[in-house]
Formats: sequence, structure tokens, C-alpha cells
Amino acid sequence: MKILKNSIFGAFAALALVGCGSTTAPIVSTPIQNIDTLPYKIAPLTDAQYKVWPYMDLVNDTVPGMSVDKAYAEIIKNRKGEKVIVAVLDSGVDIDHEDLKNVIWTNKDEIANNGKDDDNNGFIDDVHGWNFLGNITDETLEYVRYIKKLNPKFEGKSEASISAADRADYAIYKKAKAEYDKEVGETKQNLARYSQMYPAIEAAHKTMVVKTGKADYTVEDLNAIKDPSAKEKQEIGMLSQMLSSGAPVSETLKQIKGGIDYFQNRMDTNFNLERDFRAENLGDNADDFSTKIYGNNQVGGPEKDKASAKHGTHVSGIIAAQRNNGIGMNGVANNVMIMPVRAVSNGDEYDKDIALGIRYAVDNGAKVINTSFGKYYSPHADWVWDAIKYAASKDVLIVNAAGNEGINLDQVQVYPNDQTTENTTEIADNFLTVGALSYTYGGEVVAGFSNYGKANIDVLAPGVKIWATTPMNTYEFLQGTSMASPETAGVAAVIRSYYPKLTAPQVKKIIMDSGVSSNGIVVLGGDKSNTDKFGNISKSGNMVNLYNALIMADKMSR
Repeated sequence: MKILKNSIFGAFAALALVGCGSTTAPIVSTPIQNIDTLPYKIAPLTDAQYKVWPYMDLVNDTVPGMSVDKAYAEIIKNRKGEKVIVAVLDSGVDIDHEDLKNVIWTNKDEIANNGKDDDNNGFIDDVHGWNFLGNITDETLEYVRYIKKLNPKFEGKSEASISAADRADYAIYKKAKAEYDKEVGETKQNLARYSQMYPAIEAAHKTMVVKTGKADYTVEDLNAIKDPSAKEKQEIGMLSQMLSSGAPVSETLKQIKGGIDYFQNRMDTNFNLERDFRAENLGDNADDFSTKIYGNNQVGGPEKDKASAKHGTHVSGIIAAQRNNGIGMNGVANNVMIMPVRAVSNGDEYDKDIALGIRYAVDNGAKVINTSFGKYYSPHADWVWDAIKYAASKDVLIVNAAGNEGINLDQVQVYPNDQTTENTTEIADNFLTVGALSYTYGGEVVAGFSNYGKANIDVLAPGVKIWATTPMNTYEFLQGTSMASPETAGVAAVIRSYYPKLTAPQVKKIIMDSGVSSNGIVVLGGDKSNTDKFGNISKSGNMVNLYNALIMADKMSR
């Protein structure tokens, strides 16, 4: 095992980046005292700062980033660690992306495109990972599947007519039906509202483009129109109100059209009680765990534009976009190979795909697995729990997104997880659940959408307006705990790169214990009437911090 003996000097003492221990002096940090006395950043971030805020430092920048730039400048510098494979269990990855193509894992025991299973792992031509979804892009939600399965048995029946043996299934059925009716009703209302708004705004916009002679006019341009008709006055008033948001009307129209497409797609796919997308596009039985080899090696998904791989590509960029190549962005980690495992569609994932995806990643050398997905119904949760335990037995850390409903997960069960609301004893010590932070330090530092929970959330990391890779050599801002999880997975990868002797539980402990906390009161779920101390909303009470994590890793490795 390689040992790096060069010492690193910075603002603090030397830190040896070691593989098997060292006798050099450890780095000594000055503990952050009175963090709550720091002045809040009043000035808004610039466009350039928004793109890098997760890497900023709370003390130096008054932005609750992970001190990534500080860690590279003062601790890591030009030192090289060991390569770490991070599996991205997600919707797929654009492995040809300009900022990812050099950090994609390659199965060296597999000969590309020869139609053979060269490494005898059961997967033919899995050169860069595996696609457990085949040609699936859209799927139903899990509670819709429950309704389809249980409708013949329970439809139209009262609770009094249900036998004792069937009451558990009936309770799930009634809960699923209630949720379905609520969600479908809201979606139909939103679809109708957006569909009514769009033609009226589009017509008014076309009129004002002609009147002003500008494709993107301003409020001043509208007010300068001479002798507007009564109808035009109404249109000017409506469009002026829309322009107050700061976006041109043409952009707002795109957003409304996007909303129409989104809600219509939900009706056609997520809530569809008729179609079986798995049977149509894959052919595998999701309730039969005896069949374990299915799908294909197309880890970017079936479309030419790789549209369904947007989420997984964004997650991958956060973790490992090639650093300092002058292209796009820098990922958190600098010694990472991304292993794409496609198992998450636009809809709810199947437990079987997740369980087998975790096992595939473990068996092929991943030391960190990122799982940025979740659901609230799980018919085969035991398969996933067994896979988590399997990963633990192989010293693999799983970093998991907490979810985006703004709820307390100590009261609501989410899957995957390593515990239940009834029993908070963890099934394994290798599972780290991450909530999301905003870039605004203070009472609104917790993302309004982020789930929370003293027992079920471990740490929080940046998750609002995160800039990263998207398919076809593009980049976008996305947000969610789906982004906070890979920020943390990147930190885990850095630790495992420079301190490979540390175990998955040790890395988890370091990330939790080394973070930055606050005694401040924070708003939860975006509801200003729902507040608590920051330290009470997660198990650690901390924000992930790479700089502090490396300091603690050095101490623990000795």
C-alpha cells in the first residue's frame, strides 16, 4: 500500500496524507468557536458564486459550504491519493460528457462489445456499469402498483367485510387509494390551470412583441405603448405583473409549458393504472428475486439525447466532475471513478433493482455508493435491507438522500433507510442519510424542501441551487437532497482516497462528528411556524465539512 511521506504546510501544522499510518505530526485545527456570532452574508451571491457555493467556507465567506476549496488549498494541495470507485445508483449517467468521460469506471476484466461475459460475473459487456431498467424511462409510483395489485381483492369492500388475515393489506390499499385520489386531484387541477394560463399569456405576449418591437420587452416598454385598447391594457397589466419576477415573459412561458408537460406526464405515467411499463420495456418480474441478471449495459439509458440520465449525470458531476481541467466545473473528489448503475426511473424505483444494484456495485469494487432517491411504500424492503447489510460486510459506505417533502422522518417511514420509525436501531453502520442546506446562513439555512429528523437524518449538506453536469455536455442548476447526498459522497470519497485504511463506519463517524454546527433556530419544511434548533434536526446536528473531516481522518488513522 502506497504511503505518501511528503509533508504539507499551510496555515496550520503539517498533515500527512497516509495510507497505512505515519509518524509525522498531525494537522492541528483551531476549533470554530462562537460560530453563531458570525455576521450573516447580506449581499446576494453573484452568478459565479452560486456555481461554487458548496465549496465555500462558512468562516471566510459566511456561506455554509463544505470548505472544499480551503481543504484543497491548505491540506490536499498536489498530493495524490488512491483511486476510489463511487457507484451512482440512479437514473443513468452520460458517460461521454466532456467533464465526466475521464472519470468513468471501466471494468478492465471485460472486453467491450464482444457479446461475452468475460469476467464471469453474469453481466455481458458491463464495461462501464449496468442498466437494470433496460428501456424503461417512466414508471408508476409504488402506491399505484399496490392499488393495481389489490384492487381485484378489495375494491368496493368495507373494512367490516375484510378477514383478519387480509387487514394489513387492506390498510395499505386504503392508504394508497387515499393518496392516489389526493395526488391525482391536485395534478389535474394544476394541469387545467396551467393549460388555461398558457394560451392567454402567449397571445398577449405575441401582441406586445409586435407593439414594442422587442422579443423581450420591459415594463417600461409596455407603459410606453400609446393609446392601448381596453384589452391591451388588461394584457399590459398581466404581463407587467409577470415581469416583476425579473424573468422575461418568454422564459415564463417556457416554464408554464414545462409545467403542462410535467403534469401531463405524471397523469400518463406515474398515476397510470392500466400500463405495465416493466413488462413493456424490460420483461422482468419485480416480485421474483430468483432472477438476478436482466437489463443491459446501456448505462446512459435508451434515448439518444440521454434525457432520462439527467439526474444521475448531475449527481455524478457533483461527486467527480474532473477537477481543474478548464471545463465546466470541479467535482468534490479528485481521485474518483464513477460506476453508473441505472436503477431509478421517472417514477418509483423497484426494490429488486435497488437491492441488486447495490450488490452489483459492491461486487465490482465500489467503496462508496450514492443513493439519491426514495419512496414511502416498499413491498420488498427486506431485499434492500439485506443488500445494505451485504455492503456493510464488504466495507462499503452508502450515502443516501433524505427526501424532499419537508417532513420529519422520525414520524414517517421512508425507503431506503437503515432503520424504521418503530425501531431506530440501525440495521448496519454503513448508511449515512443526508438532508439539504441552503446557501443562506441563518434561520433559513435548512432547505425548505428538506426532510429532517433527530433519529433518521445523520447530517446536512448543500442542496439548493447546485450547479453540475447534465447530458450532452451541458450544465444546470438543480436542487434537492438528491444533490446534498452526492456532495457528501464526494467528501466520503476524498477521505477513503487519502485514508484507505479507515473503514466505512469510521468514515461515516468522521463525516458526522467533524461537521460545523449552530445553536441557531431554523425554519423547517419551509413553514415559518415550524422551527427548532439546528442541532435538533439531525443525529449529528452538523453541516458536512471536508476540511474538518480530513483533520479528524488524520487523527483517527493513527
